[in-house]
Formats: sequence, C-alpha cells, structure tokens
Amino acid sequence: MEKAVVWFSEGTKEQKALLGGKGANLAEMTNLGLPVPQGFIVPATICLTYLEEQVLPEAIIKQVKAAIEELAVRRNKTFGGLQSPLLVSVRSGAKFSMPGMMDTILNLGLNDETVQGLAQQTGDPVFAYDCYRRLIQMYGDVVKGVAKEHFEAYLTDYKKQQNYASDQMMTGNDWQMICRVFQSIYMEHTQEAFPQDPFQQLLAAITAVFRSWNNPRAKTYRSLHRIPDDLGTAVTIQEMVFGNSGINSGTGVAFTRNPATGEPGLFGEFLVCAQGEDVVAGIRTPQPIQALAQQHPMIYQELKQLAEGLEDHYQDMQDIEFTIDDGQLFVLQTRNGKRTAAAAAQIATDMVAEGRITIRQALDRITPEMIDQLLHPLFAPEALQQAKAFAQGLPASPGAASGHVYFTAEAAEKASRTGEKVLLLRQETSPEDIEGMVVSEAIITARGGMTSHAAVVARGLGVCCVVGCEALSVDVFLKQARCGELLIEEGDVLSVDGSTGKLYQGQLPMTSVQERVLLDQLLTWAQAQADLKVYANAETKNDIEAALAFGAAGIGLARTEHMFFGEARLWKMREVILAETKAERLAALAEIKAYQKADFKEMLQAAQGKKCTIRLLDPPLHEFLPHEHERLEMARRSQKSLAVIERRIDELQEVNPMMGHRGSRLGLSYPEIYEMQTAAICEAAVELRQQGVEVEAAILLPLISLPAELQVLKETLTQVIAQAEATLQQPLRIEIGMMIETPRACLIAGECAEDAAFFSFGTNDLTQMTFGFSRDDAGSFIQAYLQSGILQEDPYQHLDQAGVGTLMRQAIAGVRDRQPEHSIGVCGEVGSDPYSIAFLREIGIDYVSCSPYRIPAAWLAIAQSAPIIEEASVSTR
Repeated sequence: MEKAVVWFSEGTKEQKALLGGKGANLAEMTNLGLPVPQGFIVPATICLTYLEEQVLPEAIIKQVKAAIEELAVRRNKTFGGLQSPLLVSVRSGAKFSMPGMMDTILNLGLNDETVQGLAQQTGDPVFAYDCYRRLIQMYGDVVKGVAKEHFEAYLTDYKKQQNYASDQMMTGNDWQMICRVFQSIYMEHTQEAFPQDPFQQLLAAITAVFRSWNNPRAKTYRSLHRIPDDLGTAVTIQEMVFGNSGINSGTGVAFTRNPATGEPGLFGEFLVCAQGEDVVAGIRTPQPIQALAQQHPMIYQELKQLAEGLEDHYQDMQDIEFTIDDGQLFVLQTRNGKRTAAAAAQIATDMVAEGRITIRQALDRITPEMIDQLLHPLFAPEALQQAKAFAQGLPASPGAASGHVYFTAEAAEKASRTGEKVLLLRQETSPEDIEGMVVSEAIITARGGMTSHAAVVARGLGVCCVVGCEALSVDVFLKQARCGELLIEEGDVLSVDGSTGKLYQGQLPMTSVQERVLLDQLLTWAQAQADLKVYANAETKNDIEAALAFGAAGIGLARTEHMFFGEARLWKMREVILAETKAERLAALAEIKAYQKADFKEMLQAAQGKKCTIRLLDPPLHEFLPHEHERLEMARRSQKSLAVIERRIDELQEVNPMMGHRGSRLGLSYPEIYEMQTAAICEAAVELRQQGVEVEAAILLPLISLPAELQVLKETLTQVIAQAEATLQQPLRIEIGMMIETPRACLIAGECAEDAAFFSFGTNDLTQMTFGFSRDDAGSFIQAYLQSGILQEDPYQHLDQAGVGTLMRQAIAGVRDRQPEHSIGVCGEVGSDPYSIAFLREIGIDYVSCSPYRIPAAWLAIAQSAPIIEEASVSTR
C-alpha cells in the first residue's frame, strides 16, 4: 500500500523530493528538538496520483483519517469536537521553494459548533470568531475559487461603517456577525453551505492544494525558474498555534542575514495579534524585528539564538517563519532565503571567509541570472541630487527602473507586449499578479513589508521593488493612485529606486555602477574552477574593453558587417554591390579599405594582445541595397542612370536571402571583397606591431558547406597574407578558421580539418537550418509550441541537444579524428546559456563566445558544471 502519511519525526531534510522543502525542514527541525508544532505530511507522490486520477483513492483517505485522529490523541484534543478542538493548517510544499505560488488554509477544523468550543476554552470570542472568518475566507478562495476580494470588501466596508480604524477594535459580536455574512457570501458564489464536517474540510483542502500545483501562477513561476512540472507538491498538515490570540501573541518572518544586502544579523518583521498570512500577503504593514527586542526581549533572544543555530545547521542564510502563541515561540518553517544578487554575492563571499563553506559551494549558490543582476544600472548620482522624491517606501529589492505605471497585472502585461517599459503599482500584490510582475521593470505596493509577497517575488526575479509606500492610495477601478495632492494616472512615467525606497516623477537618467569588488572576487574563483575558456562577441572598442574587464580570454567573434553601415561607408558599399565591372568594384573597395584598416587597428589594439577572431563579411547583399526612396540619390552618387540602378537591384533580388548569396558564397563570387578585408587586417596588424603593440589576429570564414569553398578561399587569402608579409617583411601568423553553420558543414567537418586552423559553431544559423525555423519569424509560433508542450525549450535560447547537438557531436568527432589539437568553439546565443554549457563540454567544445555583459555569467556557468578541483591554491581574498 502506498504510504500516504509521513510524521515530522520520521522525515529528514534530505527528503525534499518526497516531503517538499517545507515538510523536510519541519521534520529536520523536529528531530533537532526545536519548538515545532506537531504534524504530518502527505507526500508529493500522492499529489501525482491525485492529479492523474482526479480522485484520492480510498486507501489514502483511510491513512489520512487515521493520522488526523492520532494527532488529536497526541495533543489531547479532538478533531471536530467541542472540547479542546484540534485545528490544523494545510500548506503546500514542493521540492523547490515557490513562495506564494500555491495555496494555504489556516484554522481548519472550525465549524459553527467548534468555534463556540474554542471561544469557551480560551475565554476569547474575538479570537475564536476571527479564526473562523479566516477559515471561511481561505477555504472559499482556495477550495472553491471565491475571490478573497469579495470577503475583504465587505470587511473593509463594515469597519468603515463602525468607525473602526483596525481589526483590533472589532468585538466578538462583530466577528460573529462577519462569520455569518462570510458564510452567505460563500453560499452566494458556490450555491452550497460552508461545510461543517472537519474531515470533509481536510480532504477538500488537501486536494485543493494538490490542484494548486497546476494553477497559472505556479506554472509561470516554474517556467521562470526552470522547475520541472512533474514533481508535484506535498501537503503539510500541522497543529495550529495562534499569533492572533492576544497582545502577547504575534507572527513574523526573520532572515538570518539581510536578504537585500547580505549584511549579517537578524532581519525581518513581525505583527502583534496576527496570523502568518497577514505578514506574507502584505495586508498589514508590520514592525521591524528589532521592535520585538523592546516588546518581548526574552522571546527575541530565543529567536535570535534559534536563527543562528539554524544557519549553522544548514550552512546558508535562513528564512524563518515563526509564531508567538501567548508568549511561547514556535517555528513554522525554515528554508534557504530568497535574496537579491548583491546579497547572494555578499553572503557567499562572507561564508567562505568565515570558513563555513568552500569556494565551490559559494559559486554553486550564485546563479548566472544573479551575475546579470549585479550589472543592473542605478540612477545617476547627480540626477538623484536634483530630483525630489514624491513618496518613500521600504527598499525591498535594489536596482533602479523607469517606466509607465499600470495598476493591474493584466494591464502591465498587455502594455509590455507593445514594447513599453512598465511599472506595476498595486495596493498589495498577490500570487495572481505573477505574470504582470514578471514583465515589470519595478514593483510598487502601498502596503506590505520587506517580507511581503511583492518583496519576496521581486527579489527572486531580480526586479527592483518598493513596498509599504503608505502615502499611496490605489484605485484599480479608476486606474489611478493618489499621493497627497499628486494624482498618478495609468501610463504616467515614474522612476523607482529599489535601493532607497524612493519614488520620483518622470524618467531619471541611469548609470552602470557594478558591484565590482564582489563580482571580481566571484570571477576570480570561477576562472580558477573553469575548464573551458570564455571569449567575447565584440567588435567596437568599448565592447572589447568591457569584455576584457569581465575576464574575456579573447575575442571569439568580431563581426565586420556593422562596419559597413556608417553613412559614408554604406554608400560606398552600395557602389561595390551595384558595380557592373571589377574595376568599378575595386575603386569603391579601395576607399572602404581605409575605413576597414582603421577599424581593425582599433579592435586589435583594444584586444591587448589577446586573440581577436575577425569574421569576414557575412550578411546577404540585400541588407546593403538602397531603399526605393534612396535610388535617385544612388544614381546621383554613382553617376549611373536610375534605370541602370533599378535593373541591377532587380538582378540582386533573392527569394530567401538569408539562405542565399551571403557568407563565403559572397566571398567566392566577389573575391576582391574578402581580399580587401584580409589586406586591411594584415596592414593594421603590422602597423600596431611597429608601434610595439602585441597582436594576435585570426580570420573566420562564414557559412562554409563544401570543402572546396574553404580550399578556394583559403588559397586566395593565404596569397594576400603572403603578399603582405613579403611587402612588409614581417611574419603575420594569421590563422584562417571555418564557421560551422549548416547541417552539411557538420557532416563534412572532418574533411575540412586539414584546411581550417580552427572551427567555430554558429549555433543561431545551425539551429535555423536544422529545424527549418526562420530565426526572424519563428517567434510567431514557438511560444505556442512551448505552451502546448510540442517544444520543451526555445531552441534559440537553449541548445537543441537531440538534433543540433547530435550534428555538433558528429562534427567535433570528425575534426578530432583528423586534427585532435584544433580549437573548436561556439559563438551563437547558446554559448553563454548555463543550461547548454554542460552539454557543450561533454561533446568537446574548447571555448564559448558571448556578448560582453554575458561573460561573467558564462564563466560562472562553466565553473559550476566543471569537475570539482582542489581549492587549496585558490585565494579567498
């Protein structure tokens, strides 16, 4: 019989796949002797069974029934009884933390009778009926899909009518009446009465949590964080402890280090007389955890000691949920805390310095996405000095952003699809807002604290966020917000500083201020661990300098086509293309050569003696042709008739130019273009060497599909290099390599190994040719393929290992058979993709080449997937 119940005392922290992260950690803390309310876990395997069969098997129901009865006996309570009623929470818990994405129900076990028993037992009807109304609302929302706003709207109106400033002013009679109204709201929307059988409540709650594994927000979160869909969620059933049972009670969230900065020390928030959902949902703005030290110093010290012990045990920053029930501290959850990129880097480096973790462990705790976030721009200091903030909130997630403000996730998402930069401004966010949060440059809430839903999710996404901005009043229906006299309407431009919590009108200029000390330390460690090299795709001086600053081992791809698009150059290139004789073409190329030589000289100098691989002209000719409105000007400049120009343009038209007259085909048809580029490279290299500058240049031939193409072009260009060497009386040692961009090139790569000195996969074109998906047009259907499951990954973002990868593997094997020492790299988009790098290493790639700002993330991804090496030689400071 499938085991459907695991008691906390039976589990361990290693069982996250079975018990979920929450359940496994509750089991671990129970076995450590920490103050954890008792309970049991229905494993994730049962979730998968339920989702497949859409019903809980009777054998599983019996085990759950026996477990809840056993829990009542252990606690000397009754489940569904009037005397000492047992109340439980029902919470989701997947293997990987998904904060707020799935569902929770508190106070389960209450009904019209047991609530009276709870009121009599505690002598506190305010507390008892407050718990009951929470259950009705949560159960209605989670189990039956009754939007919680229906309940909240009535409660808000009621408090206004009674002139109550907060929930704490409500009486027992008030809450009793609210419970009756909430039941009528439940009845109105479900056409059935609120269930009075606690076991019926429990089974419905368990299956609802199972179903929440597949709710839209959970699916979106899993897609963003690459969490598999086939894990399922466990369900934790735990005896309730009550943070809302009076002024000596409360609830809160504490981090063992600051999740925004990484600074050591207890950080968090708590609320007096509240339940946990009040904090994480941001319904009330809580107090900082340090206030607990003044109000309840002994509890604060106990919490502090407990938090330090948990961090020592887990060897990572912990996110701890706690409840104080009438002066007694309980721990409801611990997990590795979500943190910003800056905090992750600080915590990782600090823990290495403290001797808690190894360098490899530190690197494994940083994601490539975090590295990217460390490079986020900030507002320019001079702009901040002049700007005046109109509102101040809590700085929940650092960074800076400007954009057009929207008040619903749907509106933000719709605007983002048009290319607009958007900000999401809400009273408070909820898990349903996830799709709008994902597309937003920044998230702002009027309520909530540093551990609210908005703050936690924003930190995980790397989005800047300001919460608890209580001067704001948001009206979703009018699509506006007010801050004092200031009216903010949908579409207005605001600027958000997630590092200070300040909001500004209009768009502020930004500056790129990197966390360079931390970043440099991580890069040093990553490079020491890495077994592949990282080169840059760069051709401008600024990009090359940035690439080297980020640790590029050289330039793996310098494109030359961009050098032809300046105003003067473009017209000269058009003369080359439209020339009717070789003499005309050579005359135009002579002028272009001067531009090219200057470009190559600047590039090679910026490369500082590192290898600079220059790809000769690649794009199809149609990209250079004059548009219709430019043809008269072309005729004037070339002194040809308009009819001649138009005839020549017609001759050059192609049905599918991306697979037509481009790359090496162009070099074979017009060898003088490649000869000019090669001569310009040679002359630039010699002049720099004469000035004492180290130079290592290499030439890359694009779009080779036939060995003969490579042979003819190599022979031609070798002659140009030899002529330059003879004229300049200097050896140039310029290698000629080949790009592999077509399926045929993969199949015949071995035959080319004698003629090509090195190889570079152009995975963008190779993916396009292999799938037959146009990389320019595939966006119109790839998303549909992903959503329907036809494709699991976008092949332009993550290497298609089954198809493209198989071709690459065959190409590498062919080259290694003939020339084992030849260098083979990748310079497509997937070159910096962390999920492709392990495969690239496996098939024998020597280096990857990516855009400058992706280089740090690529080094990290390579280090993380590399075999672990001895760390004694790696400095920690």
